[in-house]
Amino acid sequence: MGVGESVEDVVGIRNFQVEEGRCAWANPQDALYTAYHDEEWGVPEYDSRALWEKLVLDGFQAGLSWITILRKRQAFRAAFADFDPNQVARFGDADRARLMADPAIVRSGAKIDAAIEGAKRYLEMDERGEEFSAFLWAFTGGKPLQNAWTQIGEVPAQTPLAVEMANALKAKGFKFCGPVIVYAFMQATGMVNDHLATCFRHREVAAMAKV
Repeated sequence: MGVGESVEDVVGIRNFQVEEGRCAWANPQDALYTAYHDEEWGVPEYDSRALWEKLVLDGFQAGLSWITILRKRQAFRAAFADFDPNQVARFGDADRARLMADPAIVRSGAKIDAAIEGAKRYLEMDERGEEFSAFLWAFTGGKPLQNAWTQIGEVPAQTPLAVEMANALKAKGFKFCGPVIVYAFMQATGMVNDHLATCFRHREVAAMAKV
């Protein structure tokens, strides 16, 4: 995050006038976004395949807003075989051409290639007995980090831990996983609880943490 930039500038979050008790980035006029905030965002996710899917989608978000990806999520799942790494890793030239011609997803050759290569890296880890979920959660000691921000402007766009995780992912061959993307991924998958302390979901997702 550069000098004078806010988290809103860096990750494309807008503040909305919301009813008291909900994070300000959850647009109350968008039922899909509100449901995502109220039901998914910040819930601890421990399933390796689901974590890889979210990391891929966050990579596709680079340069875009999350709501753009959220609206295309079902199309992404259809296009990428429900994000089954075993199938995606076998995607060849015909699949790449199919994806590049699919207007329902984000047609970026670099991001599509990164997803396919990421599936291969995921399987390589699995073959070595390295579970993707365990690898990621090890950075937080296996449990969510609990923050207590009171204003959206206090929430960082990245942290030293996100930098560490991003570097580790890149070292394994994953792409489109810089520290800003990784921190958004950590927030969404509940590795860090960044619901505002005033948000009704803060206490709810904190109670979901494994002990």
